[in-house]
Amino acid sequence: MAHEHQTHHIHQGDHAHHGHSHGHGDATDWAAMAALLEAEAELYGPAYARALAWLGKEVTEPGLIVDAGSGPGVIACLMAEAFPGARVVAADGAAELLERARARAARQGIADRFDTIAGELPDSLKELDYPADLLWASRSLHHLGDQRAVLAAFGARLAAGGTLAVLEGGLPSRWLPRDLGFGRPGLQARLDAAQEDRFARMRADLPGAVAETEDWPALLGAAGLKHTGTRSFLLDVPAPVPDRARAFVAAALTRARDVHAEVLDAEDRATLDRLLDPADPGSVHRRPDVFVLAAVTVHRAVRPV
Repeated sequence: MAHEHQTHHIHQGDHAHHGHSHGHGDATDWAAMAALLEAEAELYGPAYARALAWLGKEVTEPGLIVDAGSGPGVIACLMAEAFPGARVVAADGAAELLERARARAARQGIADRFDTIAGELPDSLKELDYPADLLWASRSLHHLGDQRAVLAAFGARLAAGGTLAVLEGGLPSRWLPRDLGFGRPGLQARLDAAQEDRFARMRADLPGAVAETEDWPALLGAAGLKHTGTRSFLLDVPAPVPDRARAFVAAALTRARDVHAEVLDAEDRATLDRLLDPADPGSVHRRPDVFVLAAVTVHRAVRPV
């Protein structure tokens, strides 16, 4: 097996908030995003831990777990913790992110049962030595053009009775009140709209892109799998937030300003500048009302015996 590596939520389509398989044609610079991806995944850890506990009710003693689109390996290491008898494989198209995954596994003392595979999904999973009991894909599927075909390929890598867990959808994160006390109220809603447009362009530009109704249970069924449940998990970090959450919000808003600057009006750009100015009392660096509230949704299905 190759020992290299792979990634997860900021806004869907470029993640810092959500895993990721990096499909051909997705031009995101994942190495540059690495620190933000790690910070987000660490912050979302409690929600992911609850999702894994839910999966553990169906997957009791997995021998092999695969994180397809693992990024820097935060969730893959959570899986190793949640399932101490399992071997965990982090698979990703970005070798730089897999280096971080291996380093994290070493720090956590699980390197002896942690492997990586570098390469484009889903073809890279052909390197697996044996079928997976649990295959997790967290916001990686939408970086691949033909999602229906990829689900079928993922299903083919499962052992009989094995589980595929797909994290897609959920709700956009909220970090700030609707009315900030300056600028036009509703800034985050407008950032969400800009991100939806950017996400649609990203999907359309992927090689072999196929438009699909995002009915994940139906898509899983079309892949020959039996849908066994869908559940959402809440992340709620109320104000006043710890320093790491505040730093993440600042980094995520910086990313949003950079990628959406051309479609935002002058007032919203000025509002973002104030929010990101450490010297401004109204900035996310200093204001007391910063919070983190989000929901992630996981769809699970099994390969029939």
